[in-house]
Amino acid sequence: MNIDYSHIKVIGFDADDTLWVNETYFREAENQFAKLLAPYETQNKIHQELYKMEMKNLATYGYGVKAFVLSMVESALDLSNHQISNKTITAILDIGKAMLKEPVELLDNVELVLQKLSKTHRLILATKGDLLDQEQKLKKSGLAKYFHHIEVLSDKKEINYKQLLKRLDIKPSQFLMVGNSLKSDVLPLVNVGAQAIHVPFHTTWAHEEVTEQEKEGKLYKTIPSIKEILKLI
Repeated sequence: MNIDYSHIKVIGFDADDTLWVNETYFREAENQFAKLLAPYETQNKIHQELYKMEMKNLATYGYGVKAFVLSMVESALDLSNHQISNKTITAILDIGKAMLKEPVELLDNVELVLQKLSKTHRLILATKGDLLDQEQKLKKSGLAKYFHHIEVLSDKKEINYKQLLKRLDIKPSQFLMVGNSLKSDVLPLVNVGAQAIHVPFHTTWAHEEVTEQEKEGKLYKTIPSIKEILKLI
């Protein structure tokens, strides 16, 4: 599939699981949570109920570690019929605090790609989640110097991208988004007339998965690693 990127002037990058590791920490936290709740339910049931709670709370809490912790606490109360101990609640909060303190592990060749592309294009960071958490991760990463603009979005739907592009005076036809999520980083951009490149991460949150029908007829490129972008642009 040949796609012409010669007209691209601005390149947007997702952060979590595109520039640095993120989802892995959530999966580890889920397993820790399941062990804490083992006296009340099976591991599979605990995972299912936690995910349902996250989806239920998404419109209220949004994305990120803090929202995840609140959903864990609420799930623990439900699964234990409000019999959960204060000690276990404290342990759940500690899981969240540990997640927020995790070091930022850059994915392979990320800085090389940003360094080279920042010399030829205007780069922006467009991510979603908790503002403070994302700001702290960006600071730890040392990557802020490569971006002309940094935006933490409440969500990544077509309307969010339209508003971002309009605010930054970027024509969709001149914009390329790079990210690991088809649902959040690729399909919404294709739908608004921009370009997108999919760089899969080995772990995907169930909420970010899309169906074959949703992908059908959408023009975008999938590459095995972020370094491959340098061969395309």
